[in-house]
Amino acid sequence: MSFPALRLDLVEELHGQPVADPYRWLEDASDERTEQWSQQQDEMFGAAAQDWPGREQVGSRLRELLGAGVAGVPIWRGERIFSMRREPGQEHSVLYVQDGPDAERRALVDPVAIDASGTTTLDAWQPDREGTLLAYQLSEGGTEESVLRIIDVATGELVDGPIDRARYSPISWIPGGLPDEENPESRVPAFYYVRRLPKEQVPAGEEQYHRRIWLHRLGSDPEKDVQVFGEGHDARTYFGVGLSRDGRWLIVSASVGTAPRNDAWIADLNAPGAHVSPEFTPIATGLDAQFGAHVGRDGRLYVFTDLDAPRGRLAVTDPSTPGPEHWRDLIPQHDGAVLQDYTVLDGEQLIDNPLLLAKWTRHAVSEISVHDLDSGSRYPGASGTVTLPGVGSVGGLVSRPEGGHECWFSYTDHVTPPHVYRLDGLTGRLELFAAPPGTVEVPEVVTRQIEYPSADGTVVRMFVTCRADLLDDQGVPSSPRPTILYGYGGFGVPMTPGYSATILAWAEAGGVYAVASLRGGSEEGEDWHRAGMLGHKQNVFDDFHAAAEHLIDNQWTSASQLAISGGSNGGLLVGAALTQRPELYRAVVCSAPLLDMVRYEKFGLGATWNVEYGSADDPEQFGWLLAYSPYHQVREGVDYPATLFTVFDGDTRVDPLHARKLCAALQHATSADPGERPILIRREKNVGHGARALSRSIALSTDTMTFLAHQTGLTLT
Repeated sequence: MSFPALRLDLVEELHGQPVADPYRWLEDASDERTEQWSQQQDEMFGAAAQDWPGREQVGSRLRELLGAGVAGVPIWRGERIFSMRREPGQEHSVLYVQDGPDAERRALVDPVAIDASGTTTLDAWQPDREGTLLAYQLSEGGTEESVLRIIDVATGELVDGPIDRARYSPISWIPGGLPDEENPESRVPAFYYVRRLPKEQVPAGEEQYHRRIWLHRLGSDPEKDVQVFGEGHDARTYFGVGLSRDGRWLIVSASVGTAPRNDAWIADLNAPGAHVSPEFTPIATGLDAQFGAHVGRDGRLYVFTDLDAPRGRLAVTDPSTPGPEHWRDLIPQHDGAVLQDYTVLDGEQLIDNPLLLAKWTRHAVSEISVHDLDSGSRYPGASGTVTLPGVGSVGGLVSRPEGGHECWFSYTDHVTPPHVYRLDGLTGRLELFAAPPGTVEVPEVVTRQIEYPSADGTVVRMFVTCRADLLDDQGVPSSPRPTILYGYGGFGVPMTPGYSATILAWAEAGGVYAVASLRGGSEEGEDWHRAGMLGHKQNVFDDFHAAAEHLIDNQWTSASQLAISGGSNGGLLVGAALTQRPELYRAVVCSAPLLDMVRYEKFGLGATWNVEYGSADDPEQFGWLLAYSPYHQVREGVDYPATLFTVFDGDTRVDPLHARKLCAALQHATSADPGERPILIRREKNVGHGARALSRSIALSTDTMTFLAHQTGLTLT
């Protein structure tokens, strides 16, 4: 069964170079031809999937491996505890609240109770400083449009909203609220937030941009909210906003798209009328670095930055003199580890000895160190290190906003679902605070971190997981195994150890699963990121090819047994890999990918990513993009790997047009037998780029895993 797509004789001249685009018509999802082609592809996928053995067994095992559910890190507001939790079998995590440590847990926001179809997701939430109100954001059908609502925590009653155009909006509540404009003797809850301008106020095609920071009083018309920041910035700017614990200091930040740099300002809200018209002083502007800032209970301004420190550092100063010339390093850059996060323990019990906890990653593996808060000096010996449960990843690192001697964080590794731990700063004791609500039987697997050289000699690392009984005395399989190589390599996103049902199910069946820490991520700091962006993007692909070659040369696998997988920017990665080195890979899963790098800026959120990839409007950057753009590198008569594209019709980040166009191009060009090495596309409706229901995640993983097993010879039955 095949349905060859119409090829247009469309060639444009860009910067003096002819660029063919034979499948441009597939960009328009509303075109009848596109819908007909998509329906034909649905038929092809359905027919092919019937031949992949082990579907029932894989789906069942994935459900078992995900059966532990989820317990989230607690957020404290006074005695109230807010946390996410997913019971075994639940489609989505639910936001719960407890009115005290010993009180019963009750549901505050349950996405399935709101929408039984399971296509509504909880994107973000933030309780006020007193724990009496909750702001939360919902999206429908995977759109990530984040409509904002406010409820009373005690009753669950809606008290404000919905407020639209709040995608990617932080919420910063004002402690105690603001005086009521009509009755100054009483106070009204209020918060700062980010919202896009109405579409009628922006140019056509820019409706997803033009954000501003607003002040909202509960119950007021959001269309009359006061704009406090954002005018005159680049349309693609994302804003951050936060208040100090006492509400005196307002800190805002601005970054253009996903650029690895931002500006930051601070305003003192003590002056009359300052909440409505704050006067901002720069913390850092116009510098090629990232800055995060907050004012502590001790009155100092803490600045977390990679300025002159690509592995990160933490500095302090007085809020009245916030500029870099006044900073004093509290935690300087470390030569071998990347500073990721920090929190302060400064409650009454620690009044004479407040602590600073720092979270690091060393080659993607988490560590926590303990420091004196005033000087930043690390405590000597064992007292300066928190002993973690294993070699894995720490998430969160939260303490009570009013101060205290405790903090909470999650821990996971390759065989451990996330658990929540409590650290007591008085005793140094680490104890389990919340385990996943269910249980899971994990297979006997071994994960190793191995090193290999890339094309230019750079040392790259990857985690490799395999069943223990398949490894010989040298720690490698006794014979090559069906293998999946996964990577991302972009936007400074690190590949850290974590629990994955897919990895465990594949390894349990006798396969090898490798995750490469490619340049473009942040495993080795911001320099590692920048070595894989803009004109250096080919380094990412070279790192990936070198990972494949290392696995083959060291008998982990063979080219006929090696599959690759990636999504989003990782979809671009595997798209480039299959077009650059088709002989190296047997099969590919390419999910929600970017693939037409000449036109990517015109769709979805593409214009916010040209700070990572470059812009086709610039002649030099156009050259970078065209050189690796997978859609433009397809060559006729090549024996391409079997490829499965997975796309989601609700995706507002990466338009499915990318996958449609490359799918059509590969189907036309490949010399491989379509029965042996098919080019397929799996389309899913009412879901988007991000969060999804559990059953949908299992169905997607079942399809991709059985496709790759069928192609690489892994027996799943």
